[in-house]
Amino acid sequence: MNLKQVTIRRLNMALKAPFTTSFGTFTDREFLIIEVRDGDGKVGYGESVAFASPWYNEETVDTNVHMIEKFLVPALQEKPITHPEEVSERFAFIRRNNMAKSAVEGAIWDLYAKQQNKPLAEVLGGVAKQIDVGVSIGIKDSVEDLIETVQSHVDAGYKRIKIKIKPGWDIDVLREVRKQFPTIQMMGDANSAYTLEDLDHLKQLDDLNLTMVEQPLEHDDIIDHRLLQEAMTTPICLDESIHSLADAKKAIALGSCKIINIKIGRVGGLTEAKRIHDYCKEQDIPVWCGGMLESGIGRAHNIALTTLPQFILPGDTASSANYWHKDIISPEVVAENGVIQVPTGAGIGYDINEEALEEFTVDRSTIELD
Repeated sequence: MNLKQVTIRRLNMALKAPFTTSFGTFTDREFLIIEVRDGDGKVGYGESVAFASPWYNEETVDTNVHMIEKFLVPALQEKPITHPEEVSERFAFIRRNNMAKSAVEGAIWDLYAKQQNKPLAEVLGGVAKQIDVGVSIGIKDSVEDLIETVQSHVDAGYKRIKIKIKPGWDIDVLREVRKQFPTIQMMGDANSAYTLEDLDHLKQLDDLNLTMVEQPLEHDDIIDHRLLQEAMTTPICLDESIHSLADAKKAIALGSCKIINIKIGRVGGLTEAKRIHDYCKEQDIPVWCGGMLESGIGRAHNIALTTLPQFILPGDTASSANYWHKDIISPEVVAENGVIQVPTGAGIGYDINEEALEEFTVDRSTIELD
């Protein structure tokens, strides 16, 4: 693939409104964009979804920079790369650090698709020309605020409403939303806020006709989730617990979940995401693509992945304008009536808004490849 240069950009973008989960509130998003340039001047773009603090997992923006500069880029230089699938093999000697790996691998996938003059979705094996999407809603100051937000997204046509929950903001809140919106596809996302001691409490979710409850228990658990799934009729979806195909196989074999959320960054890149997708298809386990407050570059990668056939539930890839005053791609990601048209241009299919990219860049470093 004739890789010649890797640039690491640190960006900071202000969110339109605070976004609150069980583990914290975000008012802005600090993240990395990775650019990989070839000898002909083509550039592939990847995005790290690590946060500034290790809230979601053990990675941070700072640790990602360290891993990319000190370990991942040197691994790229060991010998030439002919296909992006070789990248995950090249990085296999490094334990975890999946978000750092994914950012670099994603840029190489984008570059490869551009070298082939094909859409990223096509080179991944995607088949869908449009994808259904939902939206994720953070914890609000009041139920009234939440109802108003849900109404706005229902009016916009989103196919599924995900509501963040935590102890003290869960059953009664979701019950009120269900009362106001009796037919919408709705789910709760706990981000590991509960334990098995909350089993009887969580069983009340079965009365609310939820599509799923996402990651109610510990971030690395598959055993207790099995016990919880046995006690509930609501499907459990695993998110933080699934870091690899091996994790997915164990969770499915144990019966720890009925649905899996595939996040590219969490599992280490598009190659591993495809492997998990393929296995879930074999096992008839529905999958969907979760969101991490990505910029347009990360959203474009999510769109491409979601074109694979087992992504049968709406994902989190809502319109850019839901979260950002201005995005770093052009045109921005737009969902109309809960549907995004898959771009047909080469690579991620969106142009980079160079002015916005420069505006939000707060630091950068460039490494020349031998």
